[in-house]
Amino acid sequence: MAAAPPFTGTELTNPPSDGISSLRFSNHSDNLLVSSWDKVVRLYDASENVLRGEFKHGGAVLDCCFHDDNSGFSASADNTVRRLVFNQEREDILGCHDAPVRCIEYSYATGQVITGSWDKTLKCWDPRGASSQDRNLVGTYTQPERVYSMSLVGNRVVVATAGRHVNVYDLRNMSQPEQRRESSLKYQTRCVQCYPNGTGYALSSVEGRVAMEFFDLSESGQSKKYAFKCHRKSEAGKDIVYPVNTIAFHPVYGTFATGGCDGFVNVWDGNNKKRLYQYSKYPTSIAALSFSRDGRLLAVASSYTYEEGDKQHEPDAIFVRSVNEVEVKPKPKVYPNPAT
Repeated sequence: MAAAPPFTGTELTNPPSDGISSLRFSNHSDNLLVSSWDKVVRLYDASENVLRGEFKHGGAVLDCCFHDDNSGFSASADNTVRRLVFNQEREDILGCHDAPVRCIEYSYATGQVITGSWDKTLKCWDPRGASSQDRNLVGTYTQPERVYSMSLVGNRVVVATAGRHVNVYDLRNMSQPEQRRESSLKYQTRCVQCYPNGTGYALSSVEGRVAMEFFDLSESGQSKKYAFKCHRKSEAGKDIVYPVNTIAFHPVYGTFATGGCDGFVNVWDGNNKKRLYQYSKYPTSIAALSFSRDGRLLAVASSYTYEEGDKQHEPDAIFVRSVNEVEVKPKPKVYPNPAT
């Protein structure tokens, strides 16, 4: 196979054969976990470009996450939540929802797995529980609508649902949301991602826009929030607007990348409200993004997300690119010289 041009990064061999739903770098290595609509979770060594393992499911896999470097968890359209043990190539069912499971996260703060489903619930699981599914389940929390996206930071979990609802929970007290919010964007939520510093979250919509939100409800805290347009183009006097499918924060600098159905990845400095970089266009929609633990690598899922229905499209592919500091490091503010 011909090497990918350097501007897109290295294309991983043995890619998924259907839409890529999620990809995540490990917190301990350059291992990359990828879930797909082809009913398989794949484990790659991204820096070596080697497929390390595959786990087949009973339905499309809509999300996945690491536990540690040897194991992870998956969320499937067959309603199951699974634990995957990579080095033993085995899996077991942690539990089930009543509808497809859309989101999954592992909380290092509480040692729990949190899942969000189209059955309009959030569930917390203890993966250390006995093999009985009943013993694994810690709690079930009703949501206002189907869960579309979810993100963790510290003891907080932010849940975005259909109907533009956003619930913020403290994992130490899940009896009710700490905050019940509505998205400040007018259109359906695609992705929510917490700031690494724990002060708030970014939320993207199907209508080429990202909102920067803050947990602090004081007037001064809320005065910092704003939204901006992105992943758009003008053609023949018309504004063409694309969904923003994914947001990934850089672990060192706190800047963030967005991926859209326009095939572009943009890098933003949220504090200074500036775009830092735009990568060359990818073959099709950007379905998912993830920075490695040290921010040196960016994994890009170029995978058609069916926003224009079933049509001929480029094959699903994962590109791993080396990140140059100039692409992600905030630029210092330049102040005019005082008049002498």
